[in-house]
Amino acid sequence: MNGLKTGLKSILWSFSALILLLMVAVPVLNALAAAVLMVPTVILYTTLSKRAFTLHMAAVYGIGVIIMGLPALIVGLFFLVPSLVMGHYYRKGAPARKVLTATVLTVLAQLLLELVVFDLVFDFSLMNEIREMITKTVDNLREQGIMPSVWTATVTESYVQSLIHSIPMALITVSFLLAVITHAIAAPALRSSGLTISHLQAAREWRLPRIFVFYYLVVLIADMATPNTGSSFMTVTLHNLVPLMQMAFSIQAMGFFFFLAHERKWNKAIPVLLSVVVAIFQPFSLIGVIDAAFPIRKAFKKS
Repeated sequence: MNGLKTGLKSILWSFSALILLLMVAVPVLNALAAAVLMVPTVILYTTLSKRAFTLHMAAVYGIGVIIMGLPALIVGLFFLVPSLVMGHYYRKGAPARKVLTATVLTVLAQLLLELVVFDLVFDFSLMNEIREMITKTVDNLREQGIMPSVWTATVTESYVQSLIHSIPMALITVSFLLAVITHAIAAPALRSSGLTISHLQAAREWRLPRIFVFYYLVVLIADMATPNTGSSFMTVTLHNLVPLMQMAFSIQAMGFFFFLAHERKWNKAIPVLLSVVVAIFQPFSLIGVIDAAFPIRKAFKKS
């Protein structure tokens, strides 16, 4: 009976993988489907033997290709690789932080590789496409008399450069979100099946090393000393490094609020709401900087 239940669960997860794969072709729903597409594959790889997993995924991709054509296989294989990495570390009983780090780096490496392949093989440059799209949009709006006169060609070029410089940050953010969302859904599902999957640290324990504050100050000073225009390695690096570090300190600030809520016995909704505020308003990341730089948590600890 237990084997029958396990087999039924595997079939249902395979069916879910197929439905999500097909949803990628549906406008509006495709972003939602992509965000959770790795979940069924991770669960199947973690719970099945490699032979059984191969059979299940071959069926999913085979049906997907029959319905959608070759794009189903391309999309499926892209999400398959990080799913295998995450499932592999789950099977080894690795710490959650190691699982997420490996998955994020795998997705990021794939995205970067895709950009290179598309540029070399298909002569498709994301940066050129962005430039052309923005330039055409501005020209069309100007022809319709909608664009303000202050929006010059120089402003357009500056905006295009800003978008191009933000590509690395966008790729890192996408990789991070895919890994976190998958872990947040797959890990509890696997635990409910009786598997031992490590938890991330409680939010109140999130802390950055104090040396990180020094690195942040160095980056800020370098950013102020470096021109915002241009496409040099330093300019692009700082353009992405500053918001990344601010994001890290925003997470530190969220951890501080969860720590306060734990120590002061606040309602659990309060740190969640405060975290939303921190996520929306970037200047509140300064709270995380202060928390990392000074031992202010000691003042709030129970005596």
